[in-house]
Order: sequence, then C-alpha cells, then structure tokens
Amino acid sequence: MDLVKFLAPEFVFGLGARKLAGRYAKNLGARRLLVVSDPGLVAAGWVDEIAALLRQEGVPYVPFVEVHANPRVEDCELGAEIYESEGCDALLSIGGGSPTDCAKGIGILSANPGPLSAYEGIDRIPRPGPPLVCVPTTAGASADVSQFAIIREVASRRKMAIVSRMLVPDIALIDPEVTRTMDPALSSATGVDALVHAIEAYVSNASSPITDIHALEALRIIPTALPAAIADPDDLEARALMSRASMEAGLAFSNAILGAVHAMAHAVGGFFDSPHGECNAMLLPEVARANFPSAPGRYRDVAAAVGLGGFEGGGGDGELMAAELRDLVRRLSAGGKLSDLGVSREDLVPLAELALSDPCMLTNPRRFAREEVASIYERCL
Repeated sequence: MDLVKFLAPEFVFGLGARKLAGRYAKNLGARRLLVVSDPGLVAAGWVDEIAALLRQEGVPYVPFVEVHANPRVEDCELGAEIYESEGCDALLSIGGGSPTDCAKGIGILSANPGPLSAYEGIDRIPRPGPPLVCVPTTAGASADVSQFAIIREVASRRKMAIVSRMLVPDIALIDPEVTRTMDPALSSATGVDALVHAIEAYVSNASSPITDIHALEALRIIPTALPAAIADPDDLEARALMSRASMEAGLAFSNAILGAVHAMAHAVGGFFDSPHGECNAMLLPEVARANFPSAPGRYRDVAAAVGLGGFEGGGGDGELMAAELRDLVRRLSAGGKLSDLGVSREDLVPLAELALSDPCMLTNPRRFAREEVASIYERCL
C-alpha cells in the first residue's frame, strides 16, 4: 500500500460553534488578535457579534475589514502592517475564502520577509505564521480546513496559488447558522465551488482512499442540500448539510489537490477579477469532457454519487458527462458562459498560459498542451 499523508485542522462543527471564538483564541495564547473580514460581513452583523464574544473572554482585538472579494496582495500587505504596528500575535478570520485567504497571507508576511509572490507554489514557506482561528460564513470555499491560499496580484492580473502545511488553520469553528445571511446567488456559487472541489479531488492523480471518502460524501450531499438551501435560506438542516459538504470537500481537496477546472478558473478570476464559484461552474462540464478518457472509472463514480443518468453498468462517455454536469450546474442555479465575464477569443492563449502555470494543473488526471487548454476555454465562451 502506498504511503498516505493527510492534513487537517482541529474543527468544531455545529450550531453555535462560532460562539467559541473567544475561548479558542484564549486557549491558543492570543494576547491581541487581528480580526480579518470584509464589509459585507460587517453589514450582516457577524463581525460585531464575534467581537462581543472576544470582549467577553477578555481578548483584545484589532479589526481589519477591508478585504476584497478576490483578496489582493495589497490587502495582505496592509493587514501585515497593521498586525505588526498594533502588536498582534494571532489571527481570526470571519468570512468565506476571501478573508480566510487574506488572513493566511497576512500570517505568511508576519513570519517571513516579502514579497508574497516568493511563496507561490507548493511548500515554499520556511516559517510558520501565527495561530489562526477561522469562522467560515459560506459553504463552499473550505479555506478554513485547507492548506491553500489564493491571492490576486493586480499588476499582473493573475491569481497566485500558495499551498503549504503552514497554511492549515489551527481551528475552524464551522457554524451552519452563520451561512443563513448568504443570498441565493452566493449560496449557489459557493455550493458549486464545493461540488467542483469534491469532483477534482476524486479524479486527482494524488487522490487516496482517505480523500475519496470525503469527496464522495460531499458529492452525495450537494445535489439535494444545495437547492434546499437556496430555496429557503433559513432551512438550517439544508445549511448544516452544505456546511458539512463544504468541510468534507475541503478535507479532500486540501490533500488530493485539484485540477484543470480550478487552474483555469484561477486564470480567469485573476485576469478579470471574476467570482471564483461562477468561473468553476462555467468550466466544469468542458473540463470533464476533456478529462474523461484519462479517468473514466473515476468520473463514472462521480456520476453515481451525484445521480447523473446514463452511467449505470459502466456506461456513458465524456460527451454525456459534460451534458449531465451542465444540467446539474443549471439545477444548482449556476452556469453561464465565459463571455458573460468579458472573456474574448483574444484572451484564450494568455489565459491558457496562466492556467498551465497554476499548481492545481499538476494533479489533473491528464496533461494538457496550451492549445488544448485554449480550446476548452473557447468551448465555454
């Protein structure tokens, strides 16, 4: 049997988990927290609620709540300056992937010299950052349980993927109740992101029996739980199932890594500052079509887990997989075309070059040439 490595943070899952933020910060020895979030979560009231919990536990904190939807290098640099100038010694993120990835970037710069781009790629961070407590507010990004940070470099119009065990948070407080304030569009986009995490982790050439367990469980949950959560934001059973699916998919992809969908979505998101979940939804069917011949058994397992038709008894092919996934994405209130985001034919080769340099492409089940990646993009226009 091959050796298997599996990284995971400590996590507390369930209604009210967020209320443990102050206690865990204190247990980690925090004397002054930098609280990282965004304006939307301030408006939703979650930042004020958790700040009150910190005060109850006697944990001083400094807010940094100006994180962009696609967190930028500049966000991390500014946060690191505030972290140092205010004498902070620990981090607390409140939010989805954006605040959590920004907090990870701040952690890198608090312990290592800049620039942040020096740590792009896999296992390039020499010194661990400060303790990090995460309160996720979406059900999909899974940054709270992963070893990934995705940061946008505005000047070069690209997203950097930083992957390291140093980025695994110390504690994730996964509270489904917090996800009730997501609107239907965000619920859909983040839920489809979780779906793609699970699919890509399962077909990854770095998958293992342990990651498979988590990926398949997420795939079984999402097709029924996500529509219910979109239809009724206050359906706590559906919200809990989606929070669990996000966690399961995150544990899978953090260890099996991802594939061409994410590599290509990162390229589009970096170039056009586009929403990550939407990019994934647009790209998933055509990437599956191209990948299918290299991992037919794996894709048929995916089809069985999410209930796609035509794959019983080992049937189905890449064309059917693309059509069925496109229909599934539509049923999850997502999809569309890359042209809706401003992508044109002139952008295809530059985007393909960016995608091929992304670490997620290393674990895709097949190797693509630049022209093949550009062709997949073209089919998604």
